[in-house]
Amino acid sequence: MAKVTDLVKRLLVGRALRSGQLHEQLLPKRIALPVFASDALSSVAYAPQEILVILSLAGVSFYTYSPWIALAVVVVMLTVVASYRQNVHAYPSGGGDYEVASTNLGKNAGLTVASALLVDYVLTVAVSVANGVDYVGATIPFVGQHKPAVAIAIVILLTVVNLRGIRESGAAFAVPTYAFMISVLGLICWGGFRLLVLGEDLQAPSAQFTIEPEQTDLTAFAAAFLILRAFSTGCAALTGVEAISNGVPAFRKPKSKNAATTLLMMGLVAITMFGGIIALGLASGVKVAEPSVVAEDLLRPDGTPVGPEYYQQPIISQVADAVFGGGSLPFVVISAVTALILFLAANTAFNGFPVLGSILAQDRFLPRQLHTRGDRLAFSNGIIILALGACLLLWGFQADVSRLLNLYIVGVFVSFTLSQTGMVIHWTRHLKTETDLRLRHQMHRSRVINAFGAVMTGMVLIVVLLTKFLVGAWIVVIAMPVLFLMMKGIRRHYDNVAAELELTGDFEAPMLPARNHAIVLVSKLHKPTMRALAYARATRPSTLEAVTVGVEGEEATRLREEWERRGIPVPLKMLSSPYREITQPILDYVKTVRRRSPRDVVTVFIPEYVVGHWWEHLLHNQSALRLKARLLFKPGVMVTSVPWQLHSADRLQGRPEPFAPGSVRRPWHQTVKDEDEGNIRTS
Repeated sequence: MAKVTDLVKRLLVGRALRSGQLHEQLLPKRIALPVFASDALSSVAYAPQEILVILSLAGVSFYTYSPWIALAVVVVMLTVVASYRQNVHAYPSGGGDYEVASTNLGKNAGLTVASALLVDYVLTVAVSVANGVDYVGATIPFVGQHKPAVAIAIVILLTVVNLRGIRESGAAFAVPTYAFMISVLGLICWGGFRLLVLGEDLQAPSAQFTIEPEQTDLTAFAAAFLILRAFSTGCAALTGVEAISNGVPAFRKPKSKNAATTLLMMGLVAITMFGGIIALGLASGVKVAEPSVVAEDLLRPDGTPVGPEYYQQPIISQVADAVFGGGSLPFVVISAVTALILFLAANTAFNGFPVLGSILAQDRFLPRQLHTRGDRLAFSNGIIILALGACLLLWGFQADVSRLLNLYIVGVFVSFTLSQTGMVIHWTRHLKTETDLRLRHQMHRSRVINAFGAVMTGMVLIVVLLTKFLVGAWIVVIAMPVLFLMMKGIRRHYDNVAAELELTGDFEAPMLPARNHAIVLVSKLHKPTMRALAYARATRPSTLEAVTVGVEGEEATRLREEWERRGIPVPLKMLSSPYREITQPILDYVKTVRRRSPRDVVTVFIPEYVVGHWWEHLLHNQSALRLKARLLFKPGVMVTSVPWQLHSADRLQGRPEPFAPGSVRRPWHQTVKDEDEGNIRTS
C-alpha cells in the first residue's frame, strides 16, 4: 500500500526535495510577476464589464459615467500599489497585512486582517475559476451544463500543480500569463492606433443595440447609489495586490527590492489594461447587460429584444472583434488566453493563502501542521485546505459568478484599510527616534502615502459594505468574526497546553513508580500472542499476567486448556462479559488494578498485525485501535503495541525475528529460572 501511494504521489507531485534546496525554489522577477500578479491582471477580463453591467440598469445614458468610475478605480489602484511598496520594504518577512496590523495595531487587529484575507483568498479561487468556466461554457455546451463539476476539477488540477512547488507552478503559469498581457496590450495599442492615427471607426458586435433600462427617473440619491455600486464592483480590479506583500519570502535576494519592483510592474500593467479596455469598449459602442435579463433588456436596432438565443460576448471579446474582426487569428488567441488567465488567476491565492497560514500557525493561531513544508518545499497543508474551501463554495453556489462576486472584495479592503493605518503608526513611531535627515524625509513621504491610502481604502470599504451587504456581502461579514473567534480559541488551547507542560522553577522530577504491573492482552493463542508474552517478560515487570475476555464459553475453555497444555509460565486471567463487550471489561479491570496500587503503573501489551495492503487494514486490529484509544485517557496506564509482520508487509525472510518463538535461544524453563533469580514474580 505504501509503495502504491508513494508512486502516485511522485507521479502527481514529483520527487521530494531536501530542505537545503529551498533556495532553488525562490523566484526571479520574471517568474514572480505571473505567479503573484495573475489575479490582479485577470480582473481586466471582468471588472470593466461589471462597471458597464451595473450602469446598464439605468440605461445606456449612464455609460457616460464609466470613464469617471474607471478613473476613480485607477486612482485607488495607484494609491494601493504605492502604499504596498512601503509595506514590502518595512516588513519583508512575508507577514504582509497581518504582520503590519499585529505589530502596530495589536493582535486583535492582526487577526481581523488575517481572517479577512483567508476568506478573500478562498473567494479569489472560487470567483476566478467560476468566471473562467462561464467564459468557456458559453462556447462549449458541455462545460456550461456541468459548471460546478468542471470548476471543481479545475481547482483540483491547480492544486496538484501547486503541490509540485512554487517554482514549477510559476514556470507553468508564466507562459499563459505573459501571453495574456502581450495580447491585451497589443489589442489596446492596435485599437488606439486605428482610432487616433488612422481615424477609423471601431464597431463592437453590440454597437447597434440599445438597452431597455430597468430603472428610470432615478432620484439623485438612487443615481448616486447606482454609480457607487458600479465603482465598488469595479474595485474588484484591486484584488491580488496584497499577495506580493504576503509572498516576499518567495522572491530572490534582494527580496524587498525585487518584490517592490514586481508590484510596480504589476500595477502599471493592470492600470494600462483596465483603462485601455474601458476606453476601447466605449469607443466601439459595447453594450452589456446582466446575464439574467440580457434576453429582454438588450434590444436590436428595430426595438425587439435579442431573445434567449443571443450569446452576450464578454467585453474583451467584443473589443477584439471590433479591432481585429471576429474569427480572425488575433481574436481567437485573445479569447483563448483570456479564458485561460481566469483559471490561472486562482494561482495568486494558492501562493498567498499557504504562506499566511504558515505564519499564523507559527504564531499558534492555526494548527501547527500548516507551518510545515511538504515534499516539494511548498506549504502543502495550506494548499489543500484552500482547495477544499474553494470547492465547497463552488458546489454551494453552483459556480454562479454573479452570486460569488457579491461576497468578493469585502475582506481585501478590510485588510487594505487596517494595513495602511498600521503603516502610518509604524512611520510615526520610527520618526520619534530617527535623526538622519535623509531617512526622516523618506519616512515623512512614506507616511503621507500610507495615510492617503488608509483614507482612500477606508472610504471604498464603506461603499462596498453599503452597496453589497444585502446582496451577499453579509455572509463574509459573518464568516470573518467566526474565523476570528476560531483562531483565538486555537491560540488559547495552545497557550493552555504550553502552560501545563512548562517546567517551573519548583518542578520536581516525577517519582519512580513503586512497581510496574504488566498485562498482556490475549484473544487466542498464536504467534503474535507468544511474541507479546516474550517481550513483556523481557521488560522484567514487577508482576505479569495475561488477560482475555471470555465472550464465547467454549472458545474460552479451549484457550485455557491449550494454555495449560503448553505450560506457559504466565497466569491467564479470564474476564467475564455477559453482554459480549470486549473493551469495557478490560478497562474496568485496569481501573481495578490502578485503584489497588495508585503509585504503581500498569503497562498493557497489545499484540497487533502489520499488513501490507490497504484493504487488510479494514480486517485487522479494529478492536486494538478502539482499546488503545480508550486506554490513552487512563492516568498511570502505559500502552505498548507489539507488532507481528505478516508476509504481505514484505517482511525480511530468513532472518530470525526478535522474540519470535522459533528464535528463543533458551527454553521456557531457563527463562523462568532467570526471572526467579531477579525476584520477578507473576500474579
